[in-house]
Amino acid sequence: MSDMDALEMEIHAAADERRNAERAFLVADERLKSLLVKGRAEGLGPSQMAKLTGFTREWVSKIAPDPNKSRQTAAQRRLERLGDSD
Repeated sequence: MSDMDALEMEIHAAADERRNAERAFLVADERLKSLLVKGRAEGLGPSQMAKLTGFTREWVSKIAPDPNKSRQTAAQRRLERLGDSD
């Protein structure tokens, strides 16, 4: 076996390892994001979840916005549009 064959095999193995790691990351990332949304819906605050995860409060808020605030904002926009049509 030449040095080039060994290097090619090593590159191929490293690429496989990276693909597997990326898949595992994406699965774990989706699970965490889903749990953050669930936690937010059950009343956990972004600061509390930030402490649990080690991520920033802003990141948690972006992933799992306050579900009540989103509804309030949408309702407010609808009311504003109705007022503008007069």
